[in-house]
This record gives sequence, C-alpha cells and structure tokens, in this order.
Amino acid sequence: MLYNLLVPLAGQVTFFNLFRYITFRSGAAVFTALIISFYFGPKIIRWLKSKQAEGQPIRLDGPESHLLTKKGTPTMGGVMILLAVTVSTLLWADLSNPYIWIVLFVTLGFGAIGFRDDYLKLTKRNTKGLSSRKKMLWQALISVVAASAVQFLAPDNLSGQIAVPFFKNILINAGIFYVPFALIVMVGASNAVNLTDGLDGLAIVPIMIVAGCFSLITYLVGNAVFANYLQIHSVPGAGELAVFCAALVGASLGFLWFNAPPAQVFMGDTGSLAFGGSLGVISVIARHELVLAIIGGLFVLEALSVIIQVVSFKTTGKRVFKMAPIHHHFEKMGWKEPTVVIRFWIISCIFALMGLATLKLR
Repeated sequence: MLYNLLVPLAGQVTFFNLFRYITFRSGAAVFTALIISFYFGPKIIRWLKSKQAEGQPIRLDGPESHLLTKKGTPTMGGVMILLAVTVSTLLWADLSNPYIWIVLFVTLGFGAIGFRDDYLKLTKRNTKGLSSRKKMLWQALISVVAASAVQFLAPDNLSGQIAVPFFKNILINAGIFYVPFALIVMVGASNAVNLTDGLDGLAIVPIMIVAGCFSLITYLVGNAVFANYLQIHSVPGAGELAVFCAALVGASLGFLWFNAPPAQVFMGDTGSLAFGGSLGVISVIARHELVLAIIGGLFVLEALSVIIQVVSFKTTGKRVFKMAPIHHHFEKMGWKEPTVVIRFWIISCIFALMGLATLKLR
C-alpha cells in the first residue's frame, strides 16, 4: 500500500524513492510483522485462553508426557501469524502485483480451513476435527484456482514447465498436467507442515528458514539481471513475493517468542495449513517447486514417515517407527523434547543450505 501511495510522489520527495526497492520494503516487512506479533500476541493468547478452558485436545496414543506438559495450552495461535503477515504484506507490498493476491488467497484460504478444523477439535473435544475428505477437497479447490491463475500469468517460455534443479536448460513440459502438479505441491506442502507441527517450536523455525530462503529466491528470479547471471529462469513480478516471505520470517520470529518450550500457545492447523500452502504456491510461482522439496526436506521427511508407517502397517501389520510422525519416534526412544526440536532445526538448516546451492551449481 505504501509503495502504491508514496512512489508516485518520489519526484517531489526524494526520500520516497526508498519505497521502490524490494530490499527496503522486505526489511520493513520483517520488523512490522515482528512488532505486530509482539504487541498483539499476549492479547490473542489471553483471548484464546478465555475461549478454550481445556486447551487443545491431546492425542491419547501420543507420548505420555504430553498429557501432563501440554494439557490446557490453547491452540489457533496461527491467527497471530496470519494477522502479522497479512497486515505487513498489505502495508509494504506492491498491491498492483497479482502474485501478491494469489499468495494471500492461498494463505487465508488454507488458514480458514485450518481454523475450521481447530474449531471442530475444540468443540467436539477430540483430535479428529474436519474430516480428511472435506479438508482435502477445500484445499484442492483453492489450489486449482491459484494454479490456474499462475498459469495464466506465467511467461510464455515457462507456461506449463517444471524447472529441474542443478540443470540450467532442462524444463519438463507438463502441459495440461501442470495444474494438477501445482495442486499436489500446494496441498502436499500444507499437510507436510501440518504433520511437522507436533512439538513446541518444531514447525515454526523450519517455516521461517524456508520463508527466508524463498525471500532470496523470489527476489533473484524476479530480477532479470540476477536470474541471467545465475542462469535460473526469470519470472517477471515474482520478486515482490520477497516482501511476503520477509513478513512471514518476522511473524514467525514473533510467534516463536510465545511458542518456545514450554509453549504458551500452539499454532494449530490455522497456521500450519496456511503457511505450508503459502510456501507451496510461492515455489510454484517462482518455478522452484522441486527446490522446495530440498529446502523443506524436514517437512518431506515428516510426511514420508507417516506414509511409510501407514503402508507398512496395512501391508505387513508391523510398524517401522515407534510412532509417526518421526519426531514422536525419537521421543519414544527417550530423547527429550528440546533435544528433538533443536536437532530437527539443525537438519532444517542443512536442507536449506543444500537447496540454496542449487542456485549456483548448474
């Protein structure tokens, strides 16, 4: 909004030239989202506690310690992150850029699905919430709309194309199958982040790491000079998404203040579904869908652990892990919760470095 209001006045007030730069607005977005989180966080937590007398329902088949340490903790803390990210993005991004609205559409749409899921869990006092079929249906509908819009806006040379990491000239022409592919990326990313969100602070730091990486990636692919130098595919207009990613970094930092062990509030599906979906659609716009699987490798591992566990149990009657997702497996092995969380953060950093290496190793 400030970009649209102040840049036209730059000829009269030199200071307003600063608002032309994505780097300046991205930095401002980080601090704005952080301040919003710090200011509204305690108020939102108090409100959630007043509405959730017993807090989030705890899985009875989960680690026994959770029944003692997590009982009574309110959920839906993703509302705090959504507020900070949305306000900061609307304030600092170029609102004439259609990619900003596509990402906000997916983020808020998936956030609404997660909110409904959390609400049902609280009112019914169980961990089931919204049925998987309904959840997937609504996620698919939102993803199809977003993917179709991205396809419509894509440069001719990238329409329906999937870029391959480490290879500068290889594009896979998905054609009419690109929209289903993009749908899988968005829905898969959303649910993978959701599965990761099981311990205090476990999901929010990897979200912040991936968002920071994609802030850089979107800035580079949106800049023709940098994209040409790195020999990555340029997507005009995608650079503006760096502002959204930066806002997500700031909001995540603010949320971590309240979500750090022992958590005062849980993100809930309201946050995990929303920001998994937003990272998915950003990777689709930037044509770095496969790179998302590398940078977000921790989320992939969490999702794979559940798939392997289910397939193994249904086919052989045996479980590969003591419990899935895999972070609970390590808890069952005797690792303390902070140990699991911090080691998983380290793994997330390693995956992020590997993903960023694809920008240069071509």
